[in-house]
Amino acid sequence: QVQLVESGGGLVQAGESLRLSCAASRKIFSINVMGWYRQAPGKQRELVASMISNGDTNYAESVKGRFTISRDSAKNTVNLQMNNVKPEDTAVYYCNVFFWGDSSSYWGQGIQVTVSS
Repeated sequence: QVQLVESGGGLVQAGESLRLSCAASRKIFSINVMGWYRQAPGKQRELVASMISNGDTNYAESVKGRFTISRDSAKNTVNLQMNNVKPEDTAVYYCNVFFWGDSSSYWGQGIQVTVSS
């Protein structure tokens, strides 16, 4: 079992920045894939950004150049730096980790991000 706790969400204006953080109960070097997803009202959950254990990253086209996923091994966190946010970034953001060995996946409780125009 892995517990994930997101923090850093809130209400911001378009063009501003926000930093989400996900604290994991397991050492992140042991995690194969770490990711941030989001779900807007009436829409399906979608991948925003992911990072695999070797450091390779992947981003949704809609956030490329604006969002950056990173990890902090000392703090055991996975972070999402969101710059130049847009109203369409409004959603509940979820942290996720995945383990290749047993295909287990764990989710955080989600955190609201609201961008006003």
